[in-house]
Amino acid sequence: MSATKVLRSLLNELRRASPNGCIKDSLAAKYILAQYKKFETTDQQLCKARNEAIFLGNTYNTYLASLRNYKELYMEYHGRGERTVKETADLVGFKLPTDPK
Repeated sequence: MSATKVLRSLLNELRRASPNGCIKDSLAAKYILAQYKKFETTDQQLCKARNEAIFLGNTYNTYLASLRNYKELYMEYHGRGERTVKETADLVGFKLPTDPK
């Protein structure tokens, strides 16, 4: 994955994690952009730090995506007290039998 794609996906995950969806004034976004500028290289240079920065960016991206997925799953399946039989059946994907009258 190229450095630009990693940066875009990181900023996208930060935007999703932000309560208002705006990362313009985010300290995390400013720090990430500063780090990417710091480790920027040209085509003639071979820099070990650049590969480390891309690896670290991928690691943070995976962490943020996993955290977001965990929160979504937690909110969906978190126990909210007693559920009705119909809610439980819907949760696991079953249909309740209908009583013809």
